[in-house]
Amino acid sequence: MPAIIDLSGYVAVVTGGTRGVGAGIARALLEAGAEVVTCARRPPDQPVEAAGRTARFHPVDLRAPDAVGAFFTTVRSEYGRLDTLVNNAGGTPYRMLADGGSRHAARVVELNLLAPLNASLAAYDLLREGPTGGSITMIGSVSGTRPSPGTAAYGAAKAGLDNLARSMAVEWAPTVRVNTVTLGMVRTELSHLHYGDEAGVAAVGRTVPLGRLAEPTDIGDACVFLASGRATYISGASLLVHGGGERPAFLDAATVNHTEGNDTP
Repeated sequence: MPAIIDLSGYVAVVTGGTRGVGAGIARALLEAGAEVVTCARRPPDQPVEAAGRTARFHPVDLRAPDAVGAFFTTVRSEYGRLDTLVNNAGGTPYRMLADGGSRHAARVVELNLLAPLNASLAAYDLLREGPTGGSITMIGSVSGTRPSPGTAAYGAAKAGLDNLARSMAVEWAPTVRVNTVTLGMVRTELSHLHYGDEAGVAAVGRTVPLGRLAEPTDIGDACVFLASGRATYISGASLLVHGGGERPAFLDAATVNHTEGNDTP
């Protein structure tokens, strides 16, 4: 088998594929040979390019089902097929629940849970008509697997997204595979808003077992694999791309010296 995954002839849609993680996913798919279409409310500051090729952009409000449906109708008319959909668009500002209120929470859930559902429903027929079926990858978050203070509605939406993917994987088998890539912390052009200057980013990276934040290309490589023929028996799965997770806080708080033969974790 070839060592490099070849997605030549594939058509991929990446929602929110104009910057950060989404742009990294789009570039990885371009490098693997796929035709890539990105969509978001606003165009990228500069074209998303890789391997001498450029992702095509369409402006779409993913929270509007009619606009999403029209977008996938355009994909059908221009490409005649769709092999993989990456539901990447999402995010949230840091805001405690009591400060944001229910309307803020509803908007966060709409973007991070309902928008991926809208896109998946609109893409379903096109995906399942492909010669070998299609795949959907949800971009999840560790915020959906643990308490997420300051981003509680986001964490709840991401937990729901993973469950949605597992249900879709059962309902839409065998023609459409559905998986989740669960992210930890990723270094993007907006990292300074969360972690401060380079010293802050490096300090946060040292809390990850692998010693650094993920790069968008790390997420892109996972998405390429799940879209490829090497993942044809993977569906309903959650792939953790978090560098080993988070060191338990009690390990740093404990004052007990661990000695040989001590079975206490």
